[in-house]
Amino acid sequence: MANKKKILIVTDDAGESFEILYAQHRFAEAGWSPVIGASKKKALHGVIHDFEPGWTTYVEKPGYRIEADIALSQAKPKDYEAVMLIGGRAPEHLRHHVKLIKFVQEFHKSGKWIFSVCHGIQILAAADLLEGRKVTCYKNVRLEVTQVGGKWINKQSVVDRNLVTAQTWESHADFYRDIFRCLDN
Repeated sequence: MANKKKILIVTDDAGESFEILYAQHRFAEAGWSPVIGASKKKALHGVIHDFEPGWTTYVEKPGYRIEADIALSQAKPKDYEAVMLIGGRAPEHLRHHVKLIKFVQEFHKSGKWIFSVCHGIQILAAADLLEGRKVTCYKNVRLEVTQVGGKWINKQSVVDRNLVTAQTWESHADFYRDIFRCLDN
């Protein structure tokens, strides 16, 4: 088991439960070792974001309790082959986490794979990694992409060099198809 490739799944309280659990299970199913990283090693309070008829944005409900395996301050880029930035409201907090921003920047410099879904793009924007890049994210945070020089593409999943981005959990089929195509090359 020690030789499995590791992926750091970055989230925190108010991370989207479905995105967290789908990533954890899908990478484990593919033979990877998924590690959930958060601001603290603890039981996280996940949320469920859903789209209700008549609403102009999503609604939020309490989600699953999910254990963080590691505090982000303890994570080292050399220990991981890829990183996944989960959506929900967690990124609005995590984009201020100095060690996480440095982690993602180092990952980018080394050309390792960075995956981002939904609001996870806020971390990439804070790390100043979107200038000149084509990405997607939840439509209501696309302004953050364009403000830092990125180009928002209205597609379920977008691949641009070492970045693979998706709009929401509704994008999982396209997103994970792109992720594993990239990882297998």
